[in-house]
Amino acid sequence: MQNEHRRGVITHDPDRAWQGYTLYCESWEDPTQAPDGRAEIHLIDMDGQLVHRWYVQTALQSFCKLLPNGNLIYPTRDRSNIMRAGIRELDPDSNVVWHYHCRIDHDFQVLPDGRMLLHTIRDHMWPQLGKQLKRCPYMLEINRDKDLLWEWHGEHHIEELEALLPTDSWEHVWSRIQGDFSFDWAHNNTLQVIPPNETWEKERAAGHVERFKPGNIVFSYRSVDVIGVIDRESSEIVWAWGPGVIDGQHKPHMLPHGHILLFDNGTLRGFSRVIEVDPMTEEIVWEYRAQRPDEFFSPYISGGQRLPNGNTLICEGSKAHLFEVTPGGEIVWDFYDPFHKEGGLGSIYRCERYSAEEAAGLLDRLID
Repeated sequence: MQNEHRRGVITHDPDRAWQGYTLYCESWEDPTQAPDGRAEIHLIDMDGQLVHRWYVQTALQSFCKLLPNGNLIYPTRDRSNIMRAGIRELDPDSNVVWHYHCRIDHDFQVLPDGRMLLHTIRDHMWPQLGKQLKRCPYMLEINRDKDLLWEWHGEHHIEELEALLPTDSWEHVWSRIQGDFSFDWAHNNTLQVIPPNETWEKERAAGHVERFKPGNIVFSYRSVDVIGVIDRESSEIVWAWGPGVIDGQHKPHMLPHGHILLFDNGTLRGFSRVIEVDPMTEEIVWEYRAQRPDEFFSPYISGGQRLPNGNTLICEGSKAHLFEVTPGGEIVWDFYDPFHKEGGLGSIYRCERYSAEEAAGLLDRLID
């Protein structure tokens, strides 16, 4: 890996890198402590040049989404000021044009018709989890009018995890839930609505239970090293995997060919990797790690995105390092955030690459 003290784009192979625009932001707890009192969200081109920035005065540490009309949606993740917590939509001038107040946490999805699935958190007592206050994952679906359409409580589905996991895996999970530091027993960091995929087609053709059908939801319980799938119609957990293989993972998501890509942080292991898993066989079919494992390590946050040309865009979050690798593991684009501001955490939770067509709604408005 290149020297992390260098900043901006330090490698760019235009013939092999997938060309587009990369959206990301530095993490902030309280941007009012910045010299100008604002945090920033950045869209850069392949040369690392700033195409656009949004300014916010709320906490930042999560996933931002560029909408087709050029607006941006981001979760505030405010823990110091609960009244500012929620999800916000900004126009290109950073004006808030829509807001939903909730304890948003880590992830959300915008559906084509404008409905949203949000991952939030609730702190309460749940006897099955012990005689202590617990932080529990809570998902909900709303429309633009903020009507509640669907909700899901993670603590209601403990038995389903136990039934799906092998005995030794469940023992690992239960020991973590009952441990001394088990307040945030799940720490779900992912909510992905499954797109059309080949694994679902194979299951349907074979007459099997359609665990991976479009519309179901991928989740990631970081605290217990579990990823899984929720059936959207029944609300049951129908697939779970991970203990003993992954360690403190982030952003598992199903690809169109039915495999699951995720960032395996290796928080306790001491090195990170990005892996692709076939959920039907539960085998790892692709992996990226550094030749010297300790050169690629983010013990928290981070993620990966499979690009249309087969490359993978990786966010090594704790180092504010974004890079793109080929299927063979060659780095063809390499970037360290040069826009750090005093008071920021110096990390990047996630990033996402957009094609020129996907970014056209914003780019056209900037020209106007």
